[in-house]
Amino acid sequence: MTVKTISDKSAAALIARFLKQRGVKRVYSLCGGHIMPIWMRLDAEGIQIVDVRDERAAVYMAHAEAQLTGNFGVALVTAGPGVTNAMTGIANAHVARVPLLVLSGTPPSPQENRGALQDMVHTDLVRSITRYARTVRQPELVLQELDEAVSRARGEAGDPGPVYLDFPVDTLRSEVPSAVQLPEHFLPRALPRLLPDPIAVQAAVDLLWSAKRPLFISGRGAQAAGESLCHLLTCLNAAYLDTGESRGLVPEQHTSVVAAMRSKAMEQADLIVTVGRRLDFQLAYGSPAIFGEARFLRIADCASELRDNRRGEVELLASPEMALQAILHAAGDRKPATDKQWVEGLRVKHSERSNKLVESMRTVQPGSDGLMHPNRLLSAIRDTMPDDAIVVADGGDFLSFARVGLPATTYLDPGSLGCIGVGTPFGIAASLACPERTVIVATGDGAFGFNAMELDSAVRHKAPLLVVVANNGSWAIEVRDQQETHGKVTGTRLRFSDYAAMARSLGMHAERVEKAEDLPAAIERAMANRPALLDVLVTPEAVSSDARSGLAWVPDLQALSAWDDAELAWRQEASETL
Repeated sequence: MTVKTISDKSAAALIARFLKQRGVKRVYSLCGGHIMPIWMRLDAEGIQIVDVRDERAAVYMAHAEAQLTGNFGVALVTAGPGVTNAMTGIANAHVARVPLLVLSGTPPSPQENRGALQDMVHTDLVRSITRYARTVRQPELVLQELDEAVSRARGEAGDPGPVYLDFPVDTLRSEVPSAVQLPEHFLPRALPRLLPDPIAVQAAVDLLWSAKRPLFISGRGAQAAGESLCHLLTCLNAAYLDTGESRGLVPEQHTSVVAAMRSKAMEQADLIVTVGRRLDFQLAYGSPAIFGEARFLRIADCASELRDNRRGEVELLASPEMALQAILHAAGDRKPATDKQWVEGLRVKHSERSNKLVESMRTVQPGSDGLMHPNRLLSAIRDTMPDDAIVVADGGDFLSFARVGLPATTYLDPGSLGCIGVGTPFGIAASLACPERTVIVATGDGAFGFNAMELDSAVRHKAPLLVVVANNGSWAIEVRDQQETHGKVTGTRLRFSDYAAMARSLGMHAERVEKAEDLPAAIERAMANRPALLDVLVTPEAVSSDARSGLAWVPDLQALSAWDDAELAWRQEASETL
């Protein structure tokens, strides 16, 4: 087959050069005719094309790349079903506020609206889940539109998030006049740093230094403010809770961390400080039933993390790092009114529960079927993984175990959209973006099934990740009517499929592990032969705190293990209230 050459003066070449100049090293894609001009010019520019098995996975991978590198991620998907397949990934990035550039193509302009192959108005489909969505028909506007789209994605005109551009094939092949290839559009630009209002800073200091039980909760917007946040927590002797959006931002060793006491901390605090974090369902929308009469201080650089659900007595619309530094500077040597005994008490109990969790994970007994508890698997992983490992947790019920049981300085999970199936794609992108770090994907078998074929992508691109599948042969927990089932929780059954055999057939090192005592050696072999997969059989009898939290009618809640009491308590409170 003869492939038509794509001119280095074409719109497609301009797109590739723009991405190269903006620091893009990888583009995640699945090939298609409508995007071939871009594909070919990306290759000519030396940008790595990570070809995948499904467009949804391509967008997930770009999502992880953006979170880990601080740059925007790029996915290239073909027209029609390529775009519709990608929409779940775009929606996930939309909710997570992650900067993505999604590129696609359309049929040639003369064929528009005439029944051409894959002729769809993609922008109508994606507009509600993107910050910007345009079809670029004029070659002269390609560079300008790219610049605007990336600016929107990075949050320079509101919340960060995904943007979408597509181009008719004839536009991609057309030459762009040199007169409109203005150099300023190619220049990489630092994100604007928003300085806080000095009056609001002083009001924040007065609020913080007069509070007796201040509690900080961080989120996505705080990711660049870790050092300043730690310094402020130390100065105030405040309590701190992280969330999945910012896990690892404050080291576990910091004396403010009280994660295992979240219910008590939120109930007893008299001041709640959100740093780049929405008060969404994961924080009970800031409900007074959970947070009592506490006042709120909100700090964020975008409106969605500043004014949702509960207004702050003081609100700082500023880059969180700049705001925290300004607060520290304005406070000077002022002595805080924090009740040290309150924080110390929470910290002591947090440490007790955390230590008890670690010990119980090592010794937890198997189910009546003889299969190990998921916590036994997680204990073996945490005993072997390095401190700076990137952890990707995925699943329905298993995610609840992994979220609590695996420590992480860098952590990714399905997020507040509940987009299970991200695990393997996130892990592949993480291992390519950060090859010097260990990447571990801990996933349930149901979630793994969504993108299991991306193991093929991992092998082809030599992505050095370890995928650990907690295989309990269960798809989900179904809560049925109590009278119908006599108070029993029933589960939807899968088979104990041999995922290790599947992985081996794709050229990956893989083992099935059925006994806990075999785990350490299996993990060691897998770590030495990445990419690798471990298919670990676990008992379906283990039920996480997430599953239990909705079961108000289940007797003997007091019998639940100590490590999940705090999380269970606040989830119950939230569900009963909301």
